Parts: sequence; structure tokens; C-alpha cells
Amino acid sequence: MSAQDFLVEIGTEELPPTSLKTLANAFLGGIETGLQQAGLSYDSACYFAAPRRLAVKVTALAERQPDREFEKRGPATQAPAKAVEGFARSCGVTVEDLIQTEVGKGSYFVHRGIEAGKSAQELLPEIVAESLNNLPIPKRMRWGSSRTEFVRPVHWLVMLFGEYVIPCEILGLKSGRKSRGHRFHYPHDIELLSPSDYQPKLLAPGKVIVDFAQRMEKIRDQVLAEARKVNAEVVIDEDLLEEVCALNEWPVALTGRFEERFLEVPSEALISSMKSNQKYFHLISTEGKLLPYFITVANIESLDPAQIVSGNEKVIRPRLADAAFFFEQDRQSSLASRTDKLKSIVFQHDLGTLHDKTKRVCKLASSIARLIDGNPEFAERAASLCKCDLMTNMVFEFTELQGLMGYYYAKHDGEEDEVALALNEQYMPRFSGDELPSTKTGMALALADRIDTITGLFAINQPPTGSKDPFALRRQSLGVLRIIIEHSLDLDLAQLVQLAASNYPDLPGSADVSDRVIDFMLERLRAWYEEKGVSVSVYQAVHALRPTRPLDFNKRVIAVSNFAQLPEAQELAAANKRVANILAKQITADSSGVVDSTLLTEDAEKDLAAAVSVLSKQTQPLFAQGKYPEAMTLLAALNPQVNRFFDEVMVMAEDDATRHNRLALLAQLRELFLGTADISLL
Repeated sequence: MSAQDFLVEIGTEELPPTSLKTLANAFLGGIETGLQQAGLSYDSACYFAAPRRLAVKVTALAERQPDREFEKRGPATQAPAKAVEGFARSCGVTVEDLIQTEVGKGSYFVHRGIEAGKSAQELLPEIVAESLNNLPIPKRMRWGSSRTEFVRPVHWLVMLFGEYVIPCEILGLKSGRKSRGHRFHYPHDIELLSPSDYQPKLLAPGKVIVDFAQRMEKIRDQVLAEARKVNAEVVIDEDLLEEVCALNEWPVALTGRFEERFLEVPSEALISSMKSNQKYFHLISTEGKLLPYFITVANIESLDPAQIVSGNEKVIRPRLADAAFFFEQDRQSSLASRTDKLKSIVFQHDLGTLHDKTKRVCKLASSIARLIDGNPEFAERAASLCKCDLMTNMVFEFTELQGLMGYYYAKHDGEEDEVALALNEQYMPRFSGDELPSTKTGMALALADRIDTITGLFAINQPPTGSKDPFALRRQSLGVLRIIIEHSLDLDLAQLVQLAASNYPDLPGSADVSDRVIDFMLERLRAWYEEKGVSVSVYQAVHALRPTRPLDFNKRVIAVSNFAQLPEAQELAAANKRVANILAKQITADSSGVVDSTLLTEDAEKDLAAAVSVLSKQTQPLFAQGKYPEAMTLLAALNPQVNRFFDEVMVMAEDDATRHNRLALLAQLRELFLGTADISLL
């Protein structure tokens, strides 16, 4: 079957830079899905994306669908002649052209034929339109008098199949073969004779690099080259690089400078302003100190680049001046002096103000510090100051600096180093994979702040729903678990939640809040372990016992995960499941009691009883010390005795005493394994 290349390009006003790559991938994915559903074969497909265009190119796309055999069943062979004639007429054939076939217990008239495949040119407009309609656009806009909706106004549409334009209308535009060049360098139409013209003609004369990845690497190379000119290192944030790439069709990197006096301001504030507001890359020395330079990427190759640099320097100067002013003004008052202002900020209607929350966190942080051998006085002091930087000008302007500015202001106020560090560490981890608090005071404060929030919201019966989690309780819970596990803190969630709940004695859901919070938090470990490659069944085996100490939970998961790799694991898991089922059906007073050795008559049950007795003594101290891997390794040796017992012994003996004794033996066997997890779930 012959094939041609296909190109579609949607020309628009400047698209949202933070979502350009997402839109391009979705556009490509939608077209590929449509082609596959239509049965149109092709060699490869790729997207192109620039500020004013989304495009997809499909290589060697089949010119039409393959022909398809079909079968249409009609009336039964015993049906009246008129019914058969009517069926034949509806199929466009005569009765003689129908065949008879057996279907189940009946015989029917059937029309078989071949349906010719549709041409790609006929199918592509609908495929493209459907893909555009399904793009992840939160809010579509209209323009002019048209009722057409898209993420931005559209101005041109290219639809080429080989050398031919596919005639259609999409988004209110008629298709053609004319694209457009750079808005300033080449604001003219560019006629494309075939899809293969697209990249080279847009590049020259169009001055547009349509390949997103290629454009991004060009920016990276230019930025690195600019940094070398001033003997500095540039910090390339990949998200910023991607956003800058989405802002430029013909990128040109240029280096600017700002006044050194601004370096007295915390570097994070300067970097935040340069990165968030201006999309600049900042430069650092080999020692990692911020330098008074920035790199901007212009969307034009100017004959006088100094003018562009000067313009950017003029723009950034007042922003940095604002940061310097805020920093100086904020330091006129201590953090502690801002405590009363927290009374004006509502944390949550039923949970009070930030001032109320601060008082609760003070008590909780102090208690947690004692439990982890930290300094309770440091923890209480840090907690009393932890939200005060929210009342500063700097954090009001740069909200992402909360905590960090608290650190700088606390240092200026003469607070202890660990107290100051804790003000920043309270927000760690800020996102998945982020670093954790490094100080005991920071750990205590981070845990207290999160547990207070989680417990409080559950106490007023406002847990997260399937789609809504306004206080990010899932993320906060995982933060608590990560801090405890990765810092090897021997803390009990039950104790922590009870301490937090004691600050909420009168709330409607405080009675059973501990169980609900613990269940919610432990469930967060499922996804965390899955990301680490741990089987869900391993998590479930441990979760079945509901250990409330996260560090202990983690030790059990590691032990069970290692145990699951042993050759005996599956047989022992199956045996445990069998034992659990037997005991569930035969609950008796003796089934969990002491095994009477005088009632053991079969060699297989004697061997198992002896092995269980020995291993019970060996594993008991291991379980007490949390040495689960060692205990599980010992228990794996029970496999031969367990297998022999089930092969040779009738558990449900007719004699009551014998039956109860054997059930007691199985209960002891199961209890041994339950020292770590319910391995019957493996």
C-alpha cells in the first residue's frame, strides 16, 4: 500500500509557556490514537512546538485503510420469503447472493462482503479535530465574533498529505499550505510544498526552530557559552529551561549585570525574583556564591544586543531594589515581635488562627523533641517563631521564601543556630524526593506542624476526598513518615496523634481521631513502597498487622521483601493461608492454647511441634529487638516440617482432644510468622 508524509500545523497567538510541551505531547498522542483506531499504518510520528504553533508530522502514512471483510446476519432460513428478500435488498444484493450458515442451534441467511477502506485524506480532518478537542486545556477562550474555542486565538492551519492540501475546516479556519515565519525576523507567509519542507523552510528564511528539543539544547549551549565569558558557572534549572524554550522561536542568550550592593540580600530572594519574574538564569562562583550577573534569552537576534541587555538591566533593578528594601525593613522588627499579628490570620475556621496553631505546635514540638533526644527548649522556641515570617514584607512578596526568610531573620535576631535552621526545616520535605530536616529541632518542628494539621482536620471531620486535598494532607503525611523512617526515629504514630489530639478535646471527631489518622497515614506508605519497587503484597502483609511505628513498619517490609525472594517463601505463604483458613473456621478454646505433647501421635506432627518450640525460643528475642530479617530466615527452615505435616496429618481428627491439639499447634505456627507479618497475603 502506498504512503505519504502528513503534516498538520495550528498557528496561534503565543501559547502558555508552562503547558506548551504538555499540549504538544497530547496533540501527538491524540493523532496517533486516532490513526491506530482508524487502522492507518505509519512509520513514525513526532511533534513540533514553538510559542505560536503546534504541529505533528507523520512519516509514511498509508494512503487508505485496508479493505475489511464483513458479515451481516439476516433472518433465519425458515423466515418468510419477503423477509429474506427485504434483507437482501437492504444489503444491495439478490437472494441468490446470500449464503446460509449455522449459528448456534439455528440456520440463518448471511451477507458477506468486502468493505473498501476509506482514504487517509477523508479520515484525517476528524482525527485532527478530535485530538485538538481533547487537549488538556483547563479554560478555553473565544475571540472576535466566532464561537470557536481554543487555548489561544488561531490564525492559520496547514494540512498536507504528501504534496496535496487536505481540504477541510478546523477551528474555523480553512486548511492550506502556508505557515508563517518569526513574528519580527520574517513576518511573512511560508509556502510548504510538502511536509519535508517544514523544518528547513521554517528555519530559513522563517527564523523559527520548530523542534522543541533542538531549540532547548541550543539555549543550553548558548547559556553555558555566556557563563564562560564572565568566568562563572550558570545554574540551569530544567523547568526554567523548558519554560524559556517555550517563550522563544529564535533564542539568543545575552548576559546582563546588576549592582553588587544587592548581594547583601539573601541570594534566594534575588534568585527567586530573577527566575520567577524575569525568567533569567543566575550565575555563581566556583565556591557557589551568587554573582552580580544574569543571563536572559531574547526571542530576536538584534543588531544592537547592548540595547536588549540594557533594557533587561533596567527592568531587574527595581525588582531587586524592592527585595533589598523589604529585607531592610523587615529587620527593623524581630520575629518574636510579630507573634501577636498571627491572631489576625485564620488557619482554618474551626481550628482557629495561626496564633492558635502556633501554641499547639509549641507543646507538640517540645514533646517530640524529648522523645527523640532533642532539645525541648529549642523546639518550643522554634515553634513559637515558626509562622512569624509570614507577616514579613519579603514573604508577602515572595511566598516561596517562607521558612527560609524566617531563618535569616532569626539569625539577625541572635537566635540559636539550631532554632534558626528549624524555621526553614519545618517545611522539609517540600515535595517528593526533597531533602529532610537535618537537626533534631527541625525534625521535631516539622513533625509537630504536620501532625497538628492532620489531626485537627480529621478531628473536625474534614479528611481529604478523592479529588480534593486543600491542605495537602497526603503529602504532609508522607513527609512525616519519611522523616521518621529515613532518620531512624523510634516514634509511635499512635502516641504522636494522641498528643496532638489532646489539644483538640472538644471537637466533634476527636473521640476516634487516632485510629482514623493512623489508618490514613499508613495507607500513604503503599505508593511510597511501590515507587521503591516493593511489591504491594509485601506492603499488605505488613499492613495487616498495623504496626504504628513507621520505623518498625519499614523494618518488617524489608524483612518480608527479602523473605519473599527465598525459594521456600511461596510454599510457606500458601501453608500460612491454609492455616489461617482452618483456624478461621474452627475457632475453639483450645486452638490457641498450649500443645499437649502426649497427644502428638504422628511423627510429622511431633517434628513440627519440636521445630515450632525451638524456633519460638530463638525468634522471640529477635522479634523484640526488631531483627525481623534474621527471624524470617530462621522461620524459612520450617518449610520441610510444614509440608510433611499437611501431607501426613489429618488436622480435623475425629477425636476432639487430638483435633484441638493439632489446631493449637497450627495456631502456634501461625503466631510465629505473625511476629513479622501476615505472609499468607504474599
